[in-house]
Amino acid sequence: MGQGLSCGQFRENDLFVVVQTGELEAVEAMADEKRNLLTVKTVHGKLSALHVAAATGQIEVLCVLLDRCSNPDILNRHKQTPLMLAAMHGNISCVRRLIQAGANILLFDTLHGRTCLHYAAYYGHSDCLQLILSAAHSTPVAQSWGFSRFVNIRDGSGATPLHLAAHQRRRDCVHVLLSSGALVLASTGGYSYPGSTPLHLAARGGSLDCVRELLAWGADRLQRDSSGRIPYMVAVKHKHEACAALLNPISPEPLTWPSSLKFIAELNPEAKVLLEKALIEANKKRGRVILMEASDSIPQSSSSGVTDDDFEANDAKLCCICFEHECTIEVQECGHEMCAHCTLALCCHIKPNSAANSVKIPQCPFCRTGITRLVVAKNKIDGDMEMFSSSTPRRTRKSFNPGEGSSSFKSLPSLGSFGRLSRGSGKVGVECNEEFDKT
Repeated sequence: MGQGLSCGQFRENDLFVVVQTGELEAVEAMADEKRNLLTVKTVHGKLSALHVAAATGQIEVLCVLLDRCSNPDILNRHKQTPLMLAAMHGNISCVRRLIQAGANILLFDTLHGRTCLHYAAYYGHSDCLQLILSAAHSTPVAQSWGFSRFVNIRDGSGATPLHLAAHQRRRDCVHVLLSSGALVLASTGGYSYPGSTPLHLAARGGSLDCVRELLAWGADRLQRDSSGRIPYMVAVKHKHEACAALLNPISPEPLTWPSSLKFIAELNPEAKVLLEKALIEANKKRGRVILMEASDSIPQSSSSGVTDDDFEANDAKLCCICFEHECTIEVQECGHEMCAHCTLALCCHIKPNSAANSVKIPQCPFCRTGITRLVVAKNKIDGDMEMFSSSTPRRTRKSFNPGEGSSSFKSLPSLGSFGRLSRGSGKVGVECNEEFDKT
């Protein structure tokens, strides 16, 4: 009996070794010989072969195991599924295969009360995050939870995926979640500092990119946590001078994404990317002015991947409003074109007004037709615009003729006005000396 147990234990350990090293033929032979090996777990980690394959990214082995195992949601001792471990380690191919096999994205672990969405956000795997969110549009999830509820699901400490991504400085994940409907003003429950918004946590982590992203989606700089602190005070306490400068209540308000407008919500992906880049650039220019005023020595963050060069006009067809950027956005049905920056000047608002029952539809500056739909300009679609020869002189603001076009241009804010918006004010709350508990 003792010898038999020893041999059995040896075979089980062999399985985990060949799974981790990706020895496909050995895995197939062992799984076919003894099917119940797939449900056996390691002695200490309590991981099944599926958990090991998902965590180590052995996609071929994972496929073999899934073909022979009817339960893709086998649990370890913390009730973590293979999908959670794949999302934790950013193994996108394993995440995709597990979802195809019917893995349940709504399960919680017992370690932190988190789902696979929390894991992807916390560890900064935006591709896994996007894939899980796409799966949340499926019929079972839509009928049982609803997509909006899933995006804003809270873990055992009351933190949403957006809270975790903001605290961990995961700018790409913050962007994906906000674009998918994550609540930017949501407060935490018992997670670390109670009552913290994602903006509080981004200020604590010192992520300038996350702060910019959250502000652009309507985060409130004056919202207080349970200790009465606004995000500015959190940034000051942790000596994040650049974040504090942007969060200072007396600094100009940033432009915010006009998500309440129907034509913005129904934007095609290409037009949305152009407008989002323009919005980031406009707020970065505003931020640079603020940071220069605060201190010339404050370092600038460049990890967002957006630079001034990304928005230089190539002279294919300059915007007739600013004469600085190429026309990339077309207004339908009138067909007039303008750059993404001027489109935002028409459509963005400085601060969201939740009390307003309706939003005024912006008008095309050329024909005064109400803007109900925006698409990528035709010249952007057709070949991405050929470059003019170097001998072609570039038109500048000096060539602007006030008699050209519509007189409505006078009512539009100039591009430079992005950095000179209205100012707010607010009291500074008391400071809290608690330390962030590590998860």
